[in-house]
Amino acid sequence: QLQLVESGGGLVQPGGSLRLSCAASGFTLDYKAIAWFRQAPGKEREGVSCISRSGGRTVYSDSVKGRFTISRDNAKKMVYLQMTSLQPEDTAVYYCAADRFTLRDLCVMSGYDVWGQGTQVTVSS
Repeated sequence: QLQLVESGGGLVQPGGSLRLSCAASGFTLDYKAIAWFRQAPGKEREGVSCISRSGGRTVYSDSVKGRFTISRDNAKKMVYLQMTSLQPEDTAVYYCAADRFTLRDLCVMSGYDVWGQGTQVTVSS
């Protein structure tokens, strides 16, 4: 069964930091476009960031630009989302997603075919 597993979520105070990790089961993450999405209660799912197969290209939503950093370690077959300066509006379930078929070294916030179950991030004092 193909799936992704997110970890690293939790409760953090405003201004704090968290690092989310994404690992794969049933396939490997290396050299596949990967994205992070989030969904807050009562809101639509939002694309947060994505990273290309090599890691050479990244995209960020305006809401997280300058605060979040996506990275990957293809040798370890892991993708990370470093989140800093967290605010209450960042509270959401965060999902990683993989595009197993894109061959070009770029990423967009659509077209992902394997998803994780999500990890909860809560920013509150």
